[in-house]
Amino acid sequence: MNRSKAEPYDRSKTTGSDFLQLDPRQAPAGGLSDWLAGRLRLAMADGRLPVGARLPATRVLAGELGVSRGVITEAYRRLAEEGHVAGRGRAGTVVVGVPATPPPLGGTSRPLGPSPVTAPSRLFAGEPRLDVFDALRAAPARIDLSPGLPDLAAFPRAAWLRAERSVLTHLAAADLGYGDPRGAPALRTAVAHWLARNRGIRADPGEVIVVSGTAQALGLLARVFGEEGIQEVAVEEPGSLGARQHLNDAGVRTPPVTVDAEGVRVDELRALGSPAVLLTPAHQFPAGVVLGGRRRRALLDWAREGGLVVEDDYDAEHRYDRTPVPALRSVLAERVCYAGSVSKLLAPALRVGWLLAPRRFVDALVEAKRFADLGNAVLPQLVLAALMEGGELERHLRLLRTRHRRRRDAMIEAIGRRLPGAVVHGAAAGLHLMVTYEAGPADTDLAADALARGVKVQPLSWHTQRPGPQGLVMGYAARTPAEIGEGVAILGDLLRP
Repeated sequence: MNRSKAEPYDRSKTTGSDFLQLDPRQAPAGGLSDWLAGRLRLAMADGRLPVGARLPATRVLAGELGVSRGVITEAYRRLAEEGHVAGRGRAGTVVVGVPATPPPLGGTSRPLGPSPVTAPSRLFAGEPRLDVFDALRAAPARIDLSPGLPDLAAFPRAAWLRAERSVLTHLAAADLGYGDPRGAPALRTAVAHWLARNRGIRADPGEVIVVSGTAQALGLLARVFGEEGIQEVAVEEPGSLGARQHLNDAGVRTPPVTVDAEGVRVDELRALGSPAVLLTPAHQFPAGVVLGGRRRRALLDWAREGGLVVEDDYDAEHRYDRTPVPALRSVLAERVCYAGSVSKLLAPALRVGWLLAPRRFVDALVEAKRFADLGNAVLPQLVLAALMEGGELERHLRLLRTRHRRRRDAMIEAIGRRLPGAVVHGAAAGLHLMVTYEAGPADTDLAADALARGVKVQPLSWHTQRPGPQGLVMGYAARTPAEIGEGVAILGDLLRP
């Protein structure tokens, strides 16, 4: 029985529902159930109600719309008969099947949901687009050898949950309000202690600014540099495309300065005349070299003469075959802006990092952070502080080093067997290897062919501004030795003449 025709409906009493912005006044007279079922089908087809979405309880939706509960029950029944929804007991009524997409109502509209995946040949064609990393992450692959990821499966979930329960147990109600844009005092203290223990940096907690990863640190610095008249920051060659994109987006020019086996060429930096330089001195990305002692002294002399260093402490904690390298910030605090994060220690999804800057920049950076987002979310900061101060982060790092070393060794061994003639760079530390080769296709073509075969890597040419050797940048930390071996074997097949 169609109950929507059996009961009168008083249009003057409806209030409507936030759910899908349903307004029964749009329904034709006597056709409430037909109208509601149609609106739900449309929402399923255009992605607003994907498979697994739960519909409101019939009593709740009827109350919000000011209609009989029978109207809602009838609409749900029709959708169930069509195979679009199903009752799941206490879980309620759940979408189990999506109808074919109907033509757009009232003209052309942009489809909801994720953008279509870019074809491998288009993804690697021409100069990298601004969204190239988003597109690469969205591209499906059986074996993801992208650089920059730790072993995400090793994330310390149990320890995180214990710390989170402890934080919530002792958290005062007032602590749930807006936080300090500089970051939660507990985390700033924990970061200061962490840097003193692990990076040789003596910093007062008041100097620490909590940011949403190194990417935001670069954006904030670029904004403040611009206000100080600094419009140019030299970058390493080869050097991170992502870092360059963030600086360029803020209007900062990024001329290249050569990196060789000893690190950045300071003589070239002097000749370039840039007022500042962005470096990854502890483990250079992507080449993996460490800034040598002589170059380090020359760089510090350049900084003392007025140069400014932005130190991205990339991968500093992940070392296997070399002694620790102190941070530049530990030697010359007033000429070094220091950025670090937990993206390579725990997970990029946390979006938590820190920034230390010379005193002349601190107030402006705090102001920029305030107007960017009012400060990072407080609860994750407090949980992270508990893990840092309780020693859990050091324990996790020791576990990762052992596991990452095995996976690095597996990749080096597979490259030796499957990629004869290829040269491995940067094996002593980090989460990735740079591999160069002489004979073979362009590295962008090789990366495109590899992705078509289900293996995801980055071409070295993405991270250069000048012509250079062909190569790949490949991460090993997030994959098993077996997956690494299979992925390298596929690359070997593609490189074989």
